[in-house]
Amino acid sequence: MRTLIGFIAASLMISTAAFAAEAEGKIQAIDTESLTITLDDGKSYKLPGEFDVAALKEGMDVLLAYDEVSGENLITDMELSE
Repeated sequence: MRTLIGFIAASLMISTAAFAAEAEGKIQAIDTESLTITLDDGKSYKLPGEFDVAALKEGMDVLLAYDEVSGENLITDMELSE
């Protein structure tokens, strides 16, 4: 019984866990109202609430680390080109 409960608990954690990934490209669009950026591949990523959007410019090269949560790509780390 303990094994079954442990398996069910582990399955629930896996199914609700965020999946970390990376993306690289040029910023194609910046939406300051919804705090999202769109890269040149057409995918959108949500910026953290405390992020200084003024530091971003269209055409900048970026390297992102993000988690996919409920179908939304939430940026956890970003490296900007100089």
